[in-house]
Amino acid sequence: MSEPVVTEGDLAEMAEQVWVSYLDPEGVSPLVPHGDVKQVSEVHSTVSITGSWHGHLVYASSQNAARKAAAAFLAMEPDEVAQEDISDVLGELANIVGGNVKAMLPAGCFLSLPTVVLAPDTASYYPAAERISGLYGIWDGEPVSISMWQSVKQEASA
Repeated sequence: MSEPVVTEGDLAEMAEQVWVSYLDPEGVSPLVPHGDVKQVSEVHSTVSITGSWHGHLVYASSQNAARKAAAAFLAMEPDEVAQEDISDVLGELANIVGGNVKAMLPAGCFLSLPTVVLAPDTASYYPAAERISGLYGIWDGEPVSISMWQSVKQEASA
């Protein structure tokens, strides 16, 4: 696989912008990177990128982190958050970061609508793609990750 188009550092900058803007505007509980690619996640939101580059951006976290994100994003208390709120916010987070990623990719890329899976990480996998970069960390004691996956077929056709 060639050099990642979007690096871990790029993803860290994007995540910091999301945290400052939506999830932790007071700076009380930032996402703290730790690099553990094997951390467990329970919910996932994905946007696919097609066109001149093919792959996926995946936002994954624990159910508790997803609930906290929805509460922060929607200015609600965590116990007020419904499952639909979690799904909507996770999709929006993938969409926000995916839009930033798309801006860094070659011209001619398109972003799909988000897909949200509220299930363990074993329910979401990308057999025709390889992880090329990722940001893995802890937010308020809960695992959160943002990863980039590139289509393996793209390299063969390039």
